[in-house]
Amino acid sequence: MWDFISRKAATEPDADRRGYAVWVSEIMLQQTQVATVIDYYIRWMQKWPTLQALAQASLEEVNELWAGLGYYSRGKRLQEAARKVVSELAGRMPRTAEDLQKLLPGVGRYTAGAIASISYGQATGVVDGNVIRVLCRLRCVGADSSSPAVIDWLWDMANVLVDRSRPGDFNQALMELGATVCVPKSPLCGECPVKQHCQAWRRVEKDLAFASQKLFGKAAPVPDVEDCLGDCPLCPPATEPWDSSLGVTNFPRKAAKKPPRAMRTATCVLERRGCHQAPEYFIVQRPSSGLLAGLWEFPSVPLAQDLQEEKEREELADHLQAWTGRPVAAKGLQFIGEVIHIFSHIHQTYVVYSLHLDGDVTLDPALSPSRWVTEDEFRASAVSTAMKKVLKAHGKQRRKESSPVKGSKRKRGAKALGAGSPCPGTQLSLRAFLRAPKGP
Repeated sequence: MWDFISRKAATEPDADRRGYAVWVSEIMLQQTQVATVIDYYIRWMQKWPTLQALAQASLEEVNELWAGLGYYSRGKRLQEAARKVVSELAGRMPRTAEDLQKLLPGVGRYTAGAIASISYGQATGVVDGNVIRVLCRLRCVGADSSSPAVIDWLWDMANVLVDRSRPGDFNQALMELGATVCVPKSPLCGECPVKQHCQAWRRVEKDLAFASQKLFGKAAPVPDVEDCLGDCPLCPPATEPWDSSLGVTNFPRKAAKKPPRAMRTATCVLERRGCHQAPEYFIVQRPSSGLLAGLWEFPSVPLAQDLQEEKEREELADHLQAWTGRPVAAKGLQFIGEVIHIFSHIHQTYVVYSLHLDGDVTLDPALSPSRWVTEDEFRASAVSTAMKKVLKAHGKQRRKESSPVKGSKRKRGAKALGAGSPCPGTQLSLRAFLRAPKGP
C-alpha cells in the first residue's frame, strides 16, 4: 500500500508537482499507518493538486482535512512551507536533499532524502524506522538505535548502499523490505532477498549449527573472524548479550521509552435546541500553538491530578460561565463518563460532563473563536479524534437514557447513572472504577 502512494506520486510528469506529491505522501506517512493515509492522501491531492492551490487555502481548511490523521502540526507546517515555495522560491521546489532541508520548514533529513531521491533522482540514502530495522539486522548493530552516533552511522551506510542509477527505486525497495519482510516481530527471513548478507540471520544459523553439534557431542565451533571480540560502539552492551530465543529480533535495540505523562481535563458537551429542535453543540477553538493547535473542541479546562469530583465540577462550571455569560451551577452538570485518549507523549483522560441550555447565549468576542454547530457540522469541522470520542460517549449516554433497561427501577436520566457509571464503551480509569456508587 505504501508502494501505491509513492508510485502514484512519483509518476507525476511535472517536476514541481511530482516533488510536491511525494512531499505530501511522506509527511502523511510519518507516524501514521499506510492504510489510514491512503484516503487522506487522495482527498488532499484532489482538493489541492499543486503547491499554489495549497498556499491559497486557509489553515481552517487544512485542519479540517487533516482532522483524524494525528500530529496536526504536520499539516500546518506543510502549508507554511508551500506558501514559502510560492512566495519566495517562485513556485519551484528545491531539487536537492540539502536545499529541501535548509529551505522548507518541517522538512527533516528523511523527508528531504525521500523527495530528492524519488522525485529528482539524487543519489542520497534515506533512514526511517523500516530502514533502521533492516540495516541494524544486516550488520548486527546492537547499540541504542536512537542514539545520535548510531543514527549517523546508519545514514552513512544508507548513502553508501544507495543505487546511483535508480536511487528512488532503491530507497523505496529498502523501506518496503522493512515494512513487509523484515518486520518488527516474526520477520519472514526465509523470503528475504538479502538474507545471505544478513549477519543477524547468519548468527541464527550458527546458533542452530552449534545446538546440533552439541546434541551429537561434537566440539564447539571456532569463533567467526567477523565476531566482535573487543569494545565496539555499535555492538550490544555486555549487559544485554545476544538472546538466542529472539533470533534476528535481537535487533534493533532502543532505550526504554519514557512513560507518557498523565493529564486530566474536564470537558463539557454544551447543548441547545436549534432549528427544527435539532441539537446543536457549542465548540471553541484551541490556541494557534501547542497541542492540537487551531483545532475545535468542547469547552475544556485542565485539572490537577487527584482533584475531588466536586472541585472538578466547580472548576468546569467557572470555565463555562466565562463562555455563557451566566452563572452555571456545578450540580447542574451531568457526569457522562471518562474518555481516555493516548497521544504520543500524553495519557489524556477527559472527564466528560453535559449541560443543556435553554435560550440563546451571548458570546464574548474577547474570548477565543467559538460557534454553535449541528452534529454533521461538528464532524465536518477540524476536531480531534479525542473530541469525536467525547461526542460519541455523550450520544451513547443519551440513547441509554431514552431507552432504559427493561425492569430497571431507575428513572430515565437518573442522576446515579451519570454520576457513577460511564456510558457503554467508554474506558474506565482506575479512579472512576473505584468511585463509590451513589444511591438511587
